[in-house]
Amino acid sequence: MLLLGAVSIYSQDKLNEYLLTAAENNPGLKVKFNQYMAALQKAPQVGTLPDPQVAFGYFILPAETRVGPQQFKFSAQQFFPWFGKLKANRNTADELAKAKYELFEDAKLKLFYDVKSSYYKLYFIGKAIKITKENLDILDAFKSIALIKVEAGLASAVDELRVEMEIADLENSLALLRDRYFAESVAFNNLLNVNTESEILLPDTLNNSNLEYSKQAVLDSISAKNHQLISIDYELSAMEQQEISARKSGAPSFSIGIDYTIVGSSNNPALDPSINGQDILLFPKIGITIPLFRKKYKALVKEAVFLQDIAKDKKIDKTNILESIFENVYKDYRDADRRTVLYAKQTETANQAMKLLQTEYMAANSNFEEILRMDNRLLRYELESEKALTDKNTAKAFILYLMGKE
Repeated sequence: MLLLGAVSIYSQDKLNEYLLTAAENNPGLKVKFNQYMAALQKAPQVGTLPDPQVAFGYFILPAETRVGPQQFKFSAQQFFPWFGKLKANRNTADELAKAKYELFEDAKLKLFYDVKSSYYKLYFIGKAIKITKENLDILDAFKSIALIKVEAGLASAVDELRVEMEIADLENSLALLRDRYFAESVAFNNLLNVNTESEILLPDTLNNSNLEYSKQAVLDSISAKNHQLISIDYELSAMEQQEISARKSGAPSFSIGIDYTIVGSSNNPALDPSINGQDILLFPKIGITIPLFRKKYKALVKEAVFLQDIAKDKKIDKTNILESIFENVYKDYRDADRRTVLYAKQTETANQAMKLLQTEYMAANSNFEEILRMDNRLLRYELESEKALTDKNTAKAFILYLMGKE
């Protein structure tokens, strides 16, 4: 038991190492993260005052004033939207950025599931290759026994031909399994974004522990922690802030500015020298923009309201879809759990029957065809036992993904 525990811990550590590599290297995950980082840059763009306007004017024909001719004019103006509009814009951008982050987290967990699923497939194919090779060794031994009995006149030459046919079928299956292993290893290494020929270390056996959560606990976790649903919550919050911003867009905006005019010296001898050429400073200049065409602003508000309705219905729809997916996966998990028990027992029974048939054949009291049938059955049970263990771990991994857990 201590050795099995050590193997299990090592294999889990190795899988965790692969998950970390995938999280650091996978380009698809980097895309999701950079989309989130780009979304973070939106708030400073929409939550800042518009740039001030500065203008310079030169009087080609100077306008004469009582203190002298106007030569140059400088003006500066700053616009201010209605109170709270910029904050609503920032809040909208921030909530949308949070939605992007949740999609990044969902993509990361989906990547982890894909890595685990591929890892478990490689484990099963590797086990299938090993079991098939062991079965070939058994058939080679049967072929030698059959040959001896045929030469001794104790068996028909058909026995030897039958076992050769079985060996040819298994060798073909073995070649296919090796091709499958290569293809899956390329897919696994691509998930990690490493060299496709990198060695993949697999465990001797997979963990056969049960799901730690009750069915209701899983459903509750999906509702509360699934990152796709949380992302939709942030989308809804963003649309609520967008509605606030839309309503404030229909309110007046203000502007404050100054005008500064440079005046030249006048040639008028009657002008008081103390004010001759004195610059004129006009302050303040206050303006107001009145949104008279209300149809545009009403449409902005209605758009935000409709977007909120979309987000609400989108969450209900996604919740229903996730619940349906979970029920399907939970069915597969329970089926795989039953199969692990069934095929472990069937393998043990088939092994016992095989030994008895082999002994009887050696004593010339058994039909060789029955031995081959039992050998096929034993091979199938051994493969099904490993397949059930693989399916159980894969289903558990997907349930954890749905729950928003790493």
